[in-house]
Amino acid sequence: MIKLLSVAIVAALFLESHQRVAGPYLLPAEVPEMKPKLPCDYYTHIQCWTDWFDRDDPTGTGDWETFSDLYNDNPGKICPEPQGMEATTLSGLSVAAAGEVIFKNDATSGFVCRNVDQIQKKMCSDYRVRFSCHSPFCGGGVCWTDWFDRDNPSGTGDWELLSNLRKEYPGKICEYPLYIEAVTSDTMPPAISTEENFYIFNPTQGFVCRNKDQRKRMCRDYKVRFGCPCRRNPWSRVA
Repeated sequence: MIKLLSVAIVAALFLESHQRVAGPYLLPAEVPEMKPKLPCDYYTHIQCWTDWFDRDDPTGTGDWETFSDLYNDNPGKICPEPQGMEATTLSGLSVAAAGEVIFKNDATSGFVCRNVDQIQKKMCSDYRVRFSCHSPFCGGGVCWTDWFDRDNPSGTGDWELLSNLRKEYPGKICEYPLYIEAVTSDTMPPAISTEENFYIFNPTQGFVCRNKDQRKRMCRDYKVRFGCPCRRNPWSRVA
């Protein structure tokens, strides 16, 4: 009876410790360490991307960035079962923006663009891919949040301010983002490739495109995500 009671007490203490809030991210040295605020399941909202991989070019039958080849060629750099995959051309265009016929594009198979599938015998673009994994497979120690698109440019412009995004998506953005990425919400070319003027574009304030700053038209509709410092162990805590 005493032995069973002891086991129950230990189990209760273990459960309680995992229900408490997790410690903050490992922050840059110049940023003061904050007290724990985020729940332990915070990492379910984070995409942790590997480095970019480009093992092939389209000069042969096409661009073959298959998962099996990349996994074997880069031991320890890609998780066995990625949660997702992103592919872009080397110039940064999304697959949709490139407008080519794609043979395979998923995290299980990888990415394949075959020259034979293209219109007018056009050769495929050269693509790169990266995979969404858990730590420690993060490329460069940066974990990306989900994409956020809280506004559209029908008024004064597209206002994706960090302060507003925090209020609408509590607990889904880290305390001190290191990077910000902005793309159009439709075909996802990078914001910097649209040649529009941006009023705010930094990780501490967010992103703002004002219609009055454009030459002929209103801003395009953008979505943003933030790069946060990755922890090696998502359950580690700061005393």
